[in-house]
Amino acid sequence: MKKVKNSMQVMRGWAARYAPWVGLVGILGATQEALAGDYEGSPQVAEFVGEMTRDYGFAGEQLMGVFREAERKQSILDAISRPAERVKQWKEYRPMFITDARIARGVDFWRQHEAALARAEQEYGVPAQVIVSIIGVETFFGRNTGNYRVIDALSTLSFDYPPRAEFFRKELREFLLLAREEQVDPLTLKGSYAGAMGLPQFMPSSFRAYAVDFDGDGHINIWTNPDDAIGSVASYFKRHGWVAGEPVVSRADVRGDQVDEGLTTGIEPTKTVGELRALGWSSHDALRDDLPVTAFRLEGDNGPEYWMGLKNFYAITRYNRSVMYAMAVHQLSEQLVQARGVK
Repeated sequence: MKKVKNSMQVMRGWAARYAPWVGLVGILGATQEALAGDYEGSPQVAEFVGEMTRDYGFAGEQLMGVFREAERKQSILDAISRPAERVKQWKEYRPMFITDARIARGVDFWRQHEAALARAEQEYGVPAQVIVSIIGVETFFGRNTGNYRVIDALSTLSFDYPPRAEFFRKELREFLLLAREEQVDPLTLKGSYAGAMGLPQFMPSSFRAYAVDFDGDGHINIWTNPDDAIGSVASYFKRHGWVAGEPVVSRADVRGDQVDEGLTTGIEPTKTVGELRALGWSSHDALRDDLPVTAFRLEGDNGPEYWMGLKNFYAITRYNRSVMYAMAVHQLSEQLVQARGVK
């Protein structure tokens, strides 16, 4: 079947009309004069460009051309500075992600990309339903991938948001490197207000570390190529310790007045099943006493729920450091299996 020309191919075609410069392809031509923008004359930008020129071989004047086009976005600063919402309870959080619409769309996505999902499961050991669930939770299967230019998001947060400037400058560096490696125009790629990109919402550093060219076309495109997004999610989980065929969580019954002493501080699996058993926990599954787990409690519709998160649960939290996020991904994946089976 002849492939439809996607937006990444269009970008590469646009880039090819300009002479490549040392370190980046597909921005303003060397003879094209850029208008002064929000970062024209910024000492911070000049210092950053100097580092990129010295350490990574970028052409300084042409990289400055990118920043002349970059725009400072007050809406990004407002979003990242907004006070955190009240922490939702599980009974409020779960319905945000496990909906009939998301399940139905997930079944369709699975059907449409069944071959790529099956191959990813075979190569990386990550179940298809987990990959589908991640993409569903992150972007509703591509519906909500973000409308900010990544260069604007990362420039704004690197140079105008001191609390996390160091982190975002690292991501800005990674973004420029990936644009060079993939030979795409950095002024056209879009993402979230924090610079997360594509169907799986990878930050640039995650893209460079874990994203894969799963369809073998010579480029990694997680924006409009579901195959690459699928392979990249599977690669991420494999690299973060996913164990093929192992369970994710185990529900627990509890009794006694020492139960809450077993709750884990943080998300790392620092308790063992045996330690929890001594404190009144009883797993619904047969688990070894020496197995490390993350022990947590959720406030469900019918009261407190106690759970033991296993190694694969911890792997999900490496995508987003939240037990409720990991539970939403896991339970959506279960609903996808059930819905697909019914159909």
